Amino acid sequence: MQTAADAGDAAARLAAVPAGHRVALVDPRFVGHVHALRLGLTDPRFPAAAVPGALTAQPEARGALMRALRRATAAVGAPVAGPDADAAPEDRTVPGRIAVALEAEGTAVKRPELGSLTAAVPTDAGARAAAESARDQVDDEAVRLRSAVKAHDGFFTTYGISPYSRYIARWCARRGLTPNQVTTASLITALIAAGAAATGTRGGYVAAGILLLVSFVLDCTDGQLARYSLQYSTMGAWLDATFDRAKEYAYYAGLAIGAVRGGDDVWTLALGAMVLQACRHVVDFSFNEANHDAVANTSPTAALSDKLDSVGWTVWARRMIVLPIGERWAMIAVLTALTTPRVVFYALLVGCSLAACYTTAGRLLRSLTRKARRTDRAARALADLADSGPLAQGVAAVAPGLRGGFTAPVVALLGTLVMIGAALFLSYGSWLTVAAAAVYALLSGLAVARPLKGALDWLVPPFFRAGEYVTILVLAARSDVPHAVPAAFGLVSAVAYHHYDTVYRIRGGTGAPPQWLVRTIGGHEGRTALVAVLAAVLTHTSGFTTALTALAAAVALVVLVESIRFWVSSSAPAVHDEGELA
Repeated sequence: MQTAADAGDAAARLAAVPAGHRVALVDPRFVGHVHALRLGLTDPRFPAAAVPGALTAQPEARGALMRALRRATAAVGAPVAGPDADAAPEDRTVPGRIAVALEAEGTAVKRPELGSLTAAVPTDAGARAAAESARDQVDDEAVRLRSAVKAHDGFFTTYGISPYSRYIARWCARRGLTPNQVTTASLITALIAAGAAATGTRGGYVAAGILLLVSFVLDCTDGQLARYSLQYSTMGAWLDATFDRAKEYAYYAGLAIGAVRGGDDVWTLALGAMVLQACRHVVDFSFNEANHDAVANTSPTAALSDKLDSVGWTVWARRMIVLPIGERWAMIAVLTALTTPRVVFYALLVGCSLAACYTTAGRLLRSLTRKARRTDRAARALADLADSGPLAQGVAAVAPGLRGGFTAPVVALLGTLVMIGAALFLSYGSWLTVAAAAVYALLSGLAVARPLKGALDWLVPPFFRAGEYVTILVLAARSDVPHAVPAAFGLVSAVAYHHYDTVYRIRGGTGAPPQWLVRTIGGHEGRTALVAVLAAVLTHTSGFTTALTALAAAVALVVLVESIRFWVSSSAPAVHDEGELA
C-alpha cells in the first residue's frame, strides 16, 4: 500500500505497477467496515468496482483508469467546484470522480450493495464521528456470515443446512481452503455414497443416505465459502455448474447397481428419473433465457406470483412444491436408508413429475398472458439450447420459415411424439422406427427454420430433449439385451453433460459451444437417428450394448475435452453460479 499526494502522484505510482495486477484507489479519509472494502475491492468478477471512497480496476480496465486519472488534477480532499459541486459526496473524492469518469467512457463500474455496512468519506470532525459510530454499531463479521448464504433457497437448505454450514465455510476460509477444494470434497463424498449404495446391503444404504447428506452440506458450504471470501473463479464456475448433476446421477447409478445385487433391476427407473430431471431443468433454463431481456416483460400471472411471494407461508410452499435440490436430496437420503432403491425411484418419478407439471403450467400461463417482445439474443440462446445437428440445420437452411405464433413448438412436439411413439409402439428393431427418426429430423429442422421469438418457442428445446432422451430410454429398455439400459444411462449422461455445459456457457455470456462440436456429436436429431439405426441393425444382440457404450464414450470424450479446454481458458466467465432451486 502506498500513499499518494494527489491524482498526479497516484497516476505515477499506479503506472509503476505491473500490467497484470489489480490496482485500487482508497481515499485516506475513508471510514467504514473492512468487509465493505472487501466487497468493493476484491471481487474478481467485475473489471471495475467502487464503494464510497474506494475504487478498484482489474487489468482489463486499467487503461481506462489511467486515462481518467491523468485527467484529474484535484488533490485528494481538494475543494470541489463547477459541475462536480452537485455530485454525491462519494463522487467528489478522487476515487469517486474516477469511477464517474470510467462510466462516462463506457467502462462498467460495479457498485455492490452494502446494506448495513458503512463506507463513507467524512469531510469534518462531526461527519467522521457519525461514520465511526455507525461503523461501530454493526458487527462486520455477522454481516459477512449472513451474506454468505443465498438470499433465495429451499426450505430444507435454509433451515436445515445454512444455520451451521456458514460456520463451516468460515472455518474453511480461516484455514486457507478454497471453494474448489470443498466442491471436490463434496463430489468425492457423493461418489463414496454411491459406492455404499452399490453394495446392495442395508448397512450400505444407511451409510449412503448419511454420506449423501454430508455431500449436500459440503455442496452448500462451497458456495458460502465463495461468497464469504469472494473467491469466484472460472474453474469454480465449471465445477459448481456440473458437479451437482454428476453427484446425483452417479448416486442413481449406485442405487441401480445395489438393487441388481439384491435381485431387483431398476436401471430403467434410474434412467427415467435422470431423464425427467434433465427435462425439468431444460424447461427452467429455456424459459429463463427466452425472457432474460424481453421487452415489456409483464403479465397478470407474474403479478399474482409476486403477490403470493409477499405472504410468508406461500413463499416456502411454492419453493418446496418444485422439489428443489435440498428437499430432493433429503428425500433420497432418508428413503435410501429406510426403504429400497425401487421406492426411492418411484418417489423421485412421482415427486419430480408433479413439480414439473406445476412449474411448466406456471410458465405456460406467464407466456400466454404476458406481452413480451423477445430479442435476437434470446432467439439465439434458444437456438443454441435446441442443439440442432447437421440434419436439422440442413433442413432449416432450405425450408421456408413456418408462420404462426405457435408453429415452432407445435412442430417440435409433433416430431417428438412421432419419434417416441415409434419407439414405444412399433416392433422393436423395425426399420419404420428409423423412418420415424427421419421424420423427426425433418420436423426438427422445420421447427428451427425461423428465429425462436414466439410466446411459447421456449418449449422447443425441452421437446427436443424429451425426444432424444426418451427414445434412447425406450429402445434400450425394449431391446432385452443385457446391460443395454446401463449403457443407455451412460449415453444420456454424456449428452446431458453437453447440454448443461451449453446452458452455463450461455449464462456466462460467452455463447454456446462451437458449431464443430455440435456437428461432431451429431445434434439431438442425429444421435436419435443413430440409436434407431443401431437398434434396427443390432436387434436383440449384445452388439447393441457395445454400440451404445462406444457412442457414450465417444460423446463423453469429445464434450469433456472441449469443456475442460473452455473452462480453464481465459475466455471463460469469472462467475460463481448461484445454483438452481431445482
